[in-house]
Amino acid sequence: MGRDLQVRAATPEDLEWIHELRHRVYAQELGQHAPNPGGRLRDGLDGDNVYLVAARGEARIGFVSLTAPWAGRYALDKYLTRDELPLLDEDDLFEVRILTVEPRWRATGAAPLLMYAALRWIAARGGRRVVAMGRTELLDMYLAAGLRPVGRTVHSGALTFEVLTGSVTELTKLARDRYATTLERLRSAVDWRLDVAFAPRPDGCEHGGASFTAIGTDFRSLQRRHEVVAADVLDAWFPPAPGVRAALAEDPGWAARTSPPTDAEGLLAEVAMARALPVETLAVGAGSSDLIFRAFGQWLTPDSRVLLTDPGYGEYAHVTERVIGCRVDRFRLRREDGWRIDPARLSAAVASGRYDLVVVVNPNNPTGRHAPAAELRSLIADAPARTRWWIDEAYLGYVDPAESLVGLAATDPRAVVCTSLSKMYALSGMRAAYLVAEPATAAQLRRRTPPWPVSLPAQLAAVEALRDPAYYRDCWERTHVLRRQLATGLAGLDEAVVVEEAVANFLTVTLPSDGPSAAQLVAECRRHDVYLRDLSPLSSEYQGRTVRIAVKDTAENARIVAACRTALDVLRPGADSLLAMPTGVPAAGAAR
Repeated sequence: MGRDLQVRAATPEDLEWIHELRHRVYAQELGQHAPNPGGRLRDGLDGDNVYLVAARGEARIGFVSLTAPWAGRYALDKYLTRDELPLLDEDDLFEVRILTVEPRWRATGAAPLLMYAALRWIAARGGRRVVAMGRTELLDMYLAAGLRPVGRTVHSGALTFEVLTGSVTELTKLARDRYATTLERLRSAVDWRLDVAFAPRPDGCEHGGASFTAIGTDFRSLQRRHEVVAADVLDAWFPPAPGVRAALAEDPGWAARTSPPTDAEGLLAEVAMARALPVETLAVGAGSSDLIFRAFGQWLTPDSRVLLTDPGYGEYAHVTERVIGCRVDRFRLRREDGWRIDPARLSAAVASGRYDLVVVVNPNNPTGRHAPAAELRSLIADAPARTRWWIDEAYLGYVDPAESLVGLAATDPRAVVCTSLSKMYALSGMRAAYLVAEPATAAQLRRRTPPWPVSLPAQLAAVEALRDPAYYRDCWERTHVLRRQLATGLAGLDEAVVVEEAVANFLTVTLPSDGPSAAQLVAECRRHDVYLRDLSPLSSEYQGRTVRIAVKDTAENARIVAACRTALDVLRPGADSLLAMPTGVPAAGAAR
């Protein structure tokens, strides 16, 4: 197979060939279905499923069908009840079916390539588990790919199928580890026309900040930063307080060459004063991710059970599932509920006491919804004593500092509050954060903290930022005004586009189901140096159609609206658009 091998989502013109090939293979060749005079095979899922096609030049050589959970039904429902196959009720389950290759191409790598393409498409839309029916005579191929039988057999016509399943994370890791050489060869040989990057990041956790690829991670073309709108990460649109800038400018040479206070004592004291907390309840880190990795690594093991809100900040799933290997459940937030936490439903979920840790990002990233402090206090009070709660308040300043649970965390061993100074105080480049816990828990984390955890420039900046609350209050208020203006501009682009304002410095835009995917919108906007965030990999609830956009200043917000308008014009059906995701562009995922 050469460079003319293409993998793409099926076009309307492909469907006639798909139905004809299905009839030729499954009716005439294999006897699963009775032949029909029309020579075409269709089924009830056509219209709800998605076909991926492999083609070489003008010749189509194979396809695979995918059924997403938002279709509301699977092909397996025809053969097994939900009681017989409970995994069909899982929220993030995608069905892979009717992998079919033209006879003359069956000895090539077309079938494995289509299976890999299906895995990448599913991962890009928040899928966490796949289910498939594998013909018994091809079982070895499916087992080699990492799928495992569930103990159910299905008979259809003359064929017998094993029901197979696998987690997207494990299947992706197996593909990377076992078939790395093959995939690398295919990356350069295949015209990859799907709206997802060919390969995930090596650590399996996709972060924001793709805008830095345009600026240059080697820092040789920093002037490009003035041309790029970095709305794919939630950095503040405003500069840090004047005192911060003065402290960093006073003697940058000294700040760069001098070791900081070993345990960030001055920063701890400033946080304690600003938050009216005992200093012994605090621990600091180089950003919230530093604290997440350190605390979770100390508290959790592969035997631990964790509950995450979904959608939610992807770093938590990465650390608990991929790094530590915990058993992770999701507490699903739903669009029809306004993405809000239902306290009664969450209380019922944790009442059994099976969870070692519950993570709540409040306000939530990426939904932007805030749960009232009184509700969370009540939930924690009523929860089993063995369950620890991690409350991430990175964006709480945009709501009301009085809504913080730091007072509870300072005295109750079941609660820990983590707060980044990056986003609220325009210090993302500094990497400074702190958490609040009762003294014994905080002391344990400090013992696991290496010396000099926060650089001297970061300590100087954080201390000065905390000393100027009035400046930041004004910036936060202005952010709300800019967010409303941005929302109004985006809502005017198309009546079918749904704009949802958050309470923080971002909003979301959801595209209609019959329009372009979120990934296509993101890719098209990048052609105008405007970077947005595709939320699809975070949760199947987004159905591949939602982007998150950070609030910027007036001029950059206008560029965002203009880029989205141009992109939607290009991507409308019938327009001549670039629908592929370039193989070098990382998919969206987990970052702030």
